Amino acid sequence: MSSPAPSNRSWSISEDSLRRYVHYASENCIQELLAASASSRNGNGNDGWKAISLEDGMEISKRRSGSLHIFRSRWRLKSVSPQQFISVANAIDAAKQWDSDLVEARYIKDLDENLSIIRLKFGDASKPLFKNREFIVYERRETMDDGTLVVAVASLPKEIASGLHPKQNKAIRGVLLQSGWVVEKLDHHSCLVTYVVQLDPAGWLPKFFVNRLNTKLVMIIENLKNLAQSTPT
Repeated sequence: MSSPAPSNRSWSISEDSLRRYVHYASENCIQELLAASASSRNGNGNDGWKAISLEDGMEISKRRSGSLHIFRSRWRLKSVSPQQFISVANAIDAAKQWDSDLVEARYIKDLDENLSIIRLKFGDASKPLFKNREFIVYERRETMDDGTLVVAVASLPKEIASGLHPKQNKAIRGVLLQSGWVVEKLDHHSCLVTYVVQLDPAGWLPKFFVNRLNTKLVMIIENLKNLAQSTPT
């Protein structure tokens, strides 16, 4: 999937219309996350996912989607409950693990109890994937009927994002095409965590370089596991 073409337009949108749009978009994202978490469980190698590494129990896979791959990591955590992990599996905590030069992370608007709009801004000292970039994303958190916890995060279309928060200075507005967490309970104090991410940082970066750095993003499960372990149950 390629990112939308750059645009200087902005759309004024009512809060009701914004809520309806984000509910629809996030529902699609949630279903894609659940499908990614369920695939290859039974050894089916025809689902498009290709395993690229397995270290210390963490499986990392990728699947082609347009010019950029979607990356997935999956890890069985034996010392973290689903509630502990989900407490730190949010757009802001994840962004802090991506890059220590995150200079701003704030909620722009709460659309519902479990649905928010967030701005993430990275500074000049950030890694190449995030250098002087900002992302305007939605975050939706849902509990499925079987108790599985899902956090879906993705960028708003650029025109809607510009209407909510005009781009400032020379910041490059990147596109988080899709990302999120699926946390499944295994027993009282363990869970299976799946993380999926597809990121287009925009600006000029070679696609192979972007894909290589995307593989590092999916490894933040370990950092968040450590953060979760310090969170009271």
